[in-house]
Amino acid sequence: MTRRSISKRVAVVTAAAVVAVGTFAAGGAVAGPKKPAKPSEKQVAALFDEWNAALKTRDPQKVADLYWDDAVLLPTLSNQVRADRESRVDYFEHFLANKPVGKKIETHINVLDSNSALDAGLYEFALTDHETGEKSVAKARYTYEWEKRHGEWKIVNHHSSLMPEG
Repeated sequence: MTRRSISKRVAVVTAAAVVAVGTFAAGGAVAGPKKPAKPSEKQVAALFDEWNAALKTRDPQKVADLYWDDAVLLPTLSNQVRADRESRVDYFEHFLANKPVGKKIETHINVLDSNSALDAGLYEFALTDHETGEKSVAKARYTYEWEKRHGEWKIVNHHSSLMPEG
């Protein structure tokens, strides 16, 4: 092979490589970025388990850490809307004094997109009065709106109210 034929072959191989890379790049641009996957219903249900586990620590700060700063809490055993961290911590200080243990009775999960999901249904809390030791059960309905920001799932809205029938 002559020097000239080797140069031609290198030029042809290089040109083919450039075309291949250009075609691949164009295809990637046409397809666009890959959409993040939606969480499964099981993954969303596990978020409640994490919240319930935080209750068991009896640390109101840990529970409040599961809410975004702009979250709204309409709590089970209080008539006050809790729209900032300080008021949520205050609520959980009182709620956790009764050693709540939550248990879901009925669950309906709606995955809205890759960054938001709703979990609504019925749950109950076994409570022990911190002064008398008397045990009771609070039956309630709930709605959690979970939102994923910066790769982390937290509560953005939480409504919980005692069942009207008691």
